[in-house]
Amino acid sequence: MNKVFRADSILTRHISLFLLIIISWGGGCLALHADASEENSGSTETMTEGVISELLPPGANLWDVIGQEITTLTASPISPLLGAGGFGAYKWWRADEATRANLPWFSQPWFFIPALCLVLFCACKESLGTILPPGFKKPLDAIEAVANKVAAIVAAVIFIPGTVNVLVKTIGQDAFGFDGNMTPVAGAEMSTAGFATITVAAVDVTWILYPVISVLAVAAFFLVWMASHTINVLILLSPWGGIDLALKIFRTTCFASLLGIMVIDPRIAAVVSLVVIIIAYFIAGWSFRLTVFGSAFCWDFLTLRHLRFELEENNNKLFCGRHGGAKTRTYGRLCNDTEKGRIVFTYRPWLILPRRKKVVEFSEPPYVAKGIFFSTVREGKITRFILPPRYIGQEEKFAQLYGLSGGVKNAGLRWVLGSFLELFNGAIPQEEAS
Repeated sequence: MNKVFRADSILTRHISLFLLIIISWGGGCLALHADASEENSGSTETMTEGVISELLPPGANLWDVIGQEITTLTASPISPLLGAGGFGAYKWWRADEATRANLPWFSQPWFFIPALCLVLFCACKESLGTILPPGFKKPLDAIEAVANKVAAIVAAVIFIPGTVNVLVKTIGQDAFGFDGNMTPVAGAEMSTAGFATITVAAVDVTWILYPVISVLAVAAFFLVWMASHTINVLILLSPWGGIDLALKIFRTTCFASLLGIMVIDPRIAAVVSLVVIIIAYFIAGWSFRLTVFGSAFCWDFLTLRHLRFELEENNNKLFCGRHGGAKTRTYGRLCNDTEKGRIVFTYRPWLILPRRKKVVEFSEPPYVAKGIFFSTVREGKITRFILPPRYIGQEEKFAQLYGLSGGVKNAGLRWVLGSFLELFNGAIPQEEAS
């Protein structure tokens, strides 16, 4: 049975990766279209070409360019708002006064000044959180989590097209004798620059390079951002401001370290960036489930959904706990199978794969542990299911609906800390319960 679930888990991961590539292909086509539009309009500089290539020393070789672009693509989703605002301010500062009006929108003061002010506000919020009462800044944490999603979209628009353009033009010129504008480089009938072991006649390969590099860029950006966004979710759910501050310092350190290594040696920075991307890939399932959980929490919390939410008789959405029959924080529905007298948890891995069902069995009297912001269904000290904030005030009815013999109990401080630590469960890939 374990071998079956292991094989199924591997299959699920590869199917999910395939779906991600298909979605990323669309992003690649958009990047190609944007580049073509810029060239056809006669612009001498694409909006984001050479994202941080201005830092390259004169005569930089192929690997320095590639290393810097890979590092930029990896660092920007770690802190998208800081990356977008900081890069916009940098380009504005480097430009002459006569050309500042022609800079792209993200390099205009109306964008990067509010962005950097928001970053500073978030830093001050975490610092004050260490002395404020628990839960006092939760509304601001929820708003920041939503803002991080919006900032990721903005950062993707800023950085991905520029990275794709630079990599295609660099590789096309140095390896294949093309300048990236689909025209041969003079004297490049045979070119080996950059790849000493490859001798290729000048051939137009940009039609292959653009979609391939676009797919890889979008996938890498998405994976790293999703892993970084879990810090926002952990901050949202943590019981103490000191933990929030430590998490925020950790993320900022990762962001600054990548950029610092890039300035020293872009090639080493590229290796570190690839390690970050690989780690993000292996924890993608955990990151995705935690991201979905945080999104549901923010929606319920900010829209006061508990004021208009009503329980359904036989089909209520919630999240799986540590021993609920699926991976922790899997989003699904809890159903009463009245014909067979049992409770069934149904869910779709990655929200889109074929539906699965798990029969829920309790060895001890289950009960609802009622918290301030959200509650859980527990069996002894084990969390079986997590109820989103919409269930606040519905705990008694929920316990009656599913026949939870333990009823409802108030959660203490130990439960709050234990629930937070359980958020890290699943970061290391494990087999599903059989």
